Amino acid sequence: MSSSSKTKRPPAVAGMFYPNNPKELRDIIDQSFRNQQFGPGRAPPSGGKRRIYGIVSPHAGYVYSGAVAANGFYEASSVDFQNVIMVGPNHYGIGSGVATMKGGVWESPLGEVPVNSDLAMEVAKKSGITDFDSEAHSRDHCLEVQLPFLQYIKTSFGIVPLILRMQDIDTAFDLGKAIADTVCNEIDDTLLIASSDFTHYEPNSEAHRKDAELIKSILSLDVNKFYAVLERLDVSACGYGAIASIMVAARNLGATKGELLKYATSGDVTGDASAVVGYSSIVFT
Repeated sequence: MSSSSKTKRPPAVAGMFYPNNPKELRDIIDQSFRNQQFGPGRAPPSGGKRRIYGIVSPHAGYVYSGAVAANGFYEASSVDFQNVIMVGPNHYGIGSGVATMKGGVWESPLGEVPVNSDLAMEVAKKSGITDFDSEAHSRDHCLEVQLPFLQYIKTSFGIVPLILRMQDIDTAFDLGKAIADTVCNEIDDTLLIASSDFTHYEPNSEAHRKDAELIKSILSLDVNKFYAVLERLDVSACGYGAIASIMVAARNLGATKGELLKYATSGDVTGDASAVVGYSSIVFT
């Protein structure tokens, strides 16, 4: 694993989306795993034996979505991954349409995680629409909030961070194929993550209704149907292009289905059902 530069990407949302104190952070992650209502209800590792290609994971504050997210990371804890390719939406519109980083490290309160330069460069080479743009990653939380969970279940790994302003279907097919072609010989060493929340700021019943239909298309790995449902129901899932990219990559690598581990909204968690955000944990097998 190489990291061609010592560029450091410091945390942008530590102390906001999750605690910046390492002990408090480990405690809230542990509580998320042990949460009986929304989490897996137990601490990792899972001891599972099935092949897991990737997960869909939420990226809200841990008090809202941490327990839902823990379901995916619990399943992933049985995977002996060395690298994580994670894709999320560019919330701030900074930088390139599809951006990764050539090297460096990402910092979290739990330590540093190196960017795998070789894999990042290979994805960019095979994609043709992926640029190296550290600035695009500088403020966004969507990938950052995945790191402490990953560090909790795995002591050493590298990452390829990819953040999208362009989330159209052509981009998803291009990037998904590039990811699959890059890791096809190392799939046993690689975990894929799509970072996305689902419906935003609608009544709880509407979020459940819309997201349930969108999730059906994800579980069938049908990217065309996914975009059709997205448009027909006007689902405000922020990382739809990230989900689609990982669907394409997982399917190309041999995944045959998705499995819904947990769906809940901020309203289910807090009791305020008036304007909620949907969270989903899905595994591709």
